[in-house]
Amino acid sequence: MRSGRVMALVLFVVAAVVAGCSEESSPPDPTVGDWQGAIELPGQPLPVGVTFKADGTGTVDIPLQGISGAPLKDVKSGRDGVEWAMADIPGDPKFKGRYDSGTDKITGDFTQSGQSFPLALQRGKVAPLNRPQEPKPPFPYQSEDVSYRNGELTIAGTLTRPQGNGPFPAVLLITGSGPQDRNEELMGHKPFLLLADTLTRAGYAVLRTDDRGVGGTGGKLDDANYEDLSADAAAGVSFLRGRADIDKARVGLLGHSEGGYLAPRVAAKPDSGVAFTILMAGPSVPGRDVLIEQNRVLLAAAGESPDAIEKQVQFVSEWSGLLSTGDLAGAKAVQQRHNETLPADQRQSQEAIDAVNTRYMGSFLGYDPGPDLSALRIPVYAFFGAKDLQVPPSQSEQPMRDRLAGNPDATVQTFPDLNHLMQPAPTGQISEYTTIETTIDPVVLTAITNWLTQRFPPK
Repeated sequence: MRSGRVMALVLFVVAAVVAGCSEESSPPDPTVGDWQGAIELPGQPLPVGVTFKADGTGTVDIPLQGISGAPLKDVKSGRDGVEWAMADIPGDPKFKGRYDSGTDKITGDFTQSGQSFPLALQRGKVAPLNRPQEPKPPFPYQSEDVSYRNGELTIAGTLTRPQGNGPFPAVLLITGSGPQDRNEELMGHKPFLLLADTLTRAGYAVLRTDDRGVGGTGGKLDDANYEDLSADAAAGVSFLRGRADIDKARVGLLGHSEGGYLAPRVAAKPDSGVAFTILMAGPSVPGRDVLIEQNRVLLAAAGESPDAIEKQVQFVSEWSGLLSTGDLAGAKAVQQRHNETLPADQRQSQEAIDAVNTRYMGSFLGYDPGPDLSALRIPVYAFFGAKDLQVPPSQSEQPMRDRLAGNPDATVQTFPDLNHLMQPAPTGQISEYTTIETTIDPVVLTAITNWLTQRFPPK
């Protein structure tokens, strides 16, 4: 699935870095102003920008993680000592270092979840990311912030639609795993903003929404299961079909990664009102199998030894087997026991362990998409990236073909040299997502648009 909560067992992903500064002495604090540097994560430095203010407060920018102007806490500084931290971030991230007047630099260590990484800051602003495909206004279409209900839950999103009165065919976008915003923003990219822009320019209305607990949507994702999340998507379909500017007979779903699980689950229900599904890197095998294979291929790509890979796979198999049946306590105990066998600098915090032993994760691990895929009798376009290490086509492509074999209009395709985000990629490793400037390969955008216009042409 999409990088994030699913990958927490394999990768340590820094959620945020924080910075600040104050000065209690006179003359004015020499650290006031803009600073930039990078946390030296293994194999992938994380650029950060820090602004120190004269009033003793500070903010941080982390372009790769979509953080801009985040305020800091516990700000302390002096000419020979600087410390800062950020609130409400897992792993208690903080920095401790010092200012060197000779070099005019701040150096020290960034610590999160018990792991420390060097961080050196020099004067200047952090460089913005180059994302040439990111849509910029003005747009040649209408954009409207909307909200609707699924029972007591409020779901918020953005509806884009072509100029005119319609009615327009429509697409509801469903994000990948973990708490995602309506743009599915990750690694400095906004794939759903790009998809919405591309499809709306082609004549389709597009609805993209915040996940539970994100942005304007209520609830908490960890407390939800797949029945809840399917109902959220179904509520979006109902919302679209109830609008006068939408053609209710031509409303479909596009799901990325885990969204490729949920889309068939919604569409396969009787009277769903779904006219088509597009599955972008959506798995066709049970979630537990996906996670096990994901661990195997990612560790192999990272150069881990066969023994280390087998040990991790055995742990993930035991842990996921318990969690997939709803045994949260048993799964947590297995993970805690495994955690104690790791070197001290690789151990996860209790907070990190709690974060993956949830109802939501158990629902993913226990879901088998086979019956829902086999039941579909509407047009389906399922595609993969040949270098995808999160949903490897070697595991999911043939089962997808087999399970859609009874569908008279099902297309399954694998694009060469593309990763899980459908970016052109050297190896497909997650560390490349941020460094690749392309958000979605134009070949994929064209393929989606052509498939849609051939079956549901705009009027």
